[in-house]
Amino acid sequence: MSQQKFWLGVRYITLVVLAVLFLLPFWVIVRNAFSTNSNIVSATWQWLPDQVNLTNLYSLLENDSVGILRALGNSAIQAALQTAGTIFVSLLAGYALARYTHRASRLMLALTLFTLMVPVATIFVPMFIITAQLGWVDTFRGLVVPTIFSAFATYLFRQYFLDFPEELEDASLVDGCNPWTSFWRIVVPNSKGIIAAVGTIVLIGAWNAFLWPSLVGRDDTRTVQVALSQFMTSQNVRYPELFMGSLIVVMPMLVVFLFLQRYLVQGLTTSGLR
Repeated sequence: MSQQKFWLGVRYITLVVLAVLFLLPFWVIVRNAFSTNSNIVSATWQWLPDQVNLTNLYSLLENDSVGILRALGNSAIQAALQTAGTIFVSLLAGYALARYTHRASRLMLALTLFTLMVPVATIFVPMFIITAQLGWVDTFRGLVVPTIFSAFATYLFRQYFLDFPEELEDASLVDGCNPWTSFWRIVVPNSKGIIAAVGTIVLIGAWNAFLWPSLVGRDDTRTVQVALSQFMTSQNVRYPELFMGSLIVVMPMLVVFLFLQRYLVQGLTTSGLR
């Protein structure tokens, strides 16, 4: 019994240490967001700021060249559209790859998985050329449409649908539904867990995206990640506004994760990724 208590104590201590290490960067963001620039760059570290400084927030909001509020709105629109589009496309693709197992389907699955091995940065140049030729630069279409397809989301849906009971679909077909109606009325309502899990992953990724929005987004569609990068130049780094903006950007995704984390765990465990 004493040995079991010992190893239980070791586990708890390990979890506490890992939790502290995980939360430390977030505390640095909070601490620096309310600190002065001299306090941030000081050679001596302090766990708490000298005083709670709200001028960083006012300076951030009043900076018209950055336009943080408009950038937040653009990021919200871009992330919502990309999440909805990715779920729609990947849901249909994953279901088709799971149910139709002929040779062409296996080939499409192999090609889909092959795209996971290709670095995303290598396809940005041809993607940008096509987007520019379509006249989609500085538009939400240019931000969202080229990034809708996700091989990872498609594979998650496929793994989930492989274990989905086909008897439910057969029963709906006997009752007079066609395959399309059966999919939307039977399969989709019973797949809320994996949809929420994939949606959470895609939403966080879309919200934090930087490279593609920095290429396509300009004045009208500048996202918040690109807007924050303006505080970092070759001549100067404005740490107070940068950390305050980072704190504001982190909060929405933190709330989303706290509300949807159980769906995230449930969806990943039921998708075949043990």
